[in-house]
Amino acid sequence: MDTEAQHTERDPSSDTEDGSRSARVSEDSSSTPSWRRTALVGGACVAFLLLLSHFVLQPFLIPSGSMEPTLQVGDRILVNKLAYRFGSEPGRGDVVVFDGTGSFVREQPRGNPVTGLLHDGAAALGLAEPDETDFVKRVVGIGGDRVVCCDKNGRLTVNGVPVEERYVMLGDQPSSVPFDIVVPQGRLWVMGDHRSQSSDSRDHLGNPGGGMVPVDKVVGRADWIAWPFDRWSTLPGTEAFDAVPAAPAGGHGAGPHG
Repeated sequence: MDTEAQHTERDPSSDTEDGSRSARVSEDSSSTPSWRRTALVGGACVAFLLLLSHFVLQPFLIPSGSMEPTLQVGDRILVNKLAYRFGSEPGRGDVVVFDGTGSFVREQPRGNPVTGLLHDGAAALGLAEPDETDFVKRVVGIGGDRVVCCDKNGRLTVNGVPVEERYVMLGDQPSSVPFDIVVPQGRLWVMGDHRSQSSDSRDHLGNPGGGMVPVDKVVGRADWIAWPFDRWSTLPGTEAFDAVPAAPAGGHGAGPHG
């Protein structure tokens, strides 16, 4: 009996084929998770940004010149949505973004839900203009304030004290439309800095709510200009209202000073 081990030789070409096949399988298996990881990381980043913009800090694109010179067309501002979340409320001089539904605009029927969702997502990232119901204005009067325009020197007064509005567009009057209003509690009187180009509380005196914005409709306070880079800055504060006294308990401020 032949007990000697028999040695067989393999075809070298089969090794080459097997090796190249295993290499291809290895490449395919390694590339697929890479694409998945990229997609997962990208999706997680978008989800994080959407959550951040919904609860903390939301970018808004400025579509008009109603807040010039403070804000210019094309600016992207960052709105602090925590500014009024813990008991504090908008103050005189704050630049705020608010939902004008019911005060500045009437309730409108919803359009295509898919298109609306895509637009809302893009707007939340500052990539599209905000909804037509969103506005950015400066708070001039808070609950109980008496806001009058104008005194004999052409100045706006709040609770009888003249306000030097240095943020108003050069050449604009405080208001070309006279008014004398008392702001109800829980509401705001808001105006644009470019008074001749701003549709604000003055233009909605005859609407439901009398042009006053409910505090609970305020989205947040505009704190930063994020884009373009050459305009990156915090929004400057104003001392215009420092001398204005608190509204009296009855909610009727003093008459305008001369």
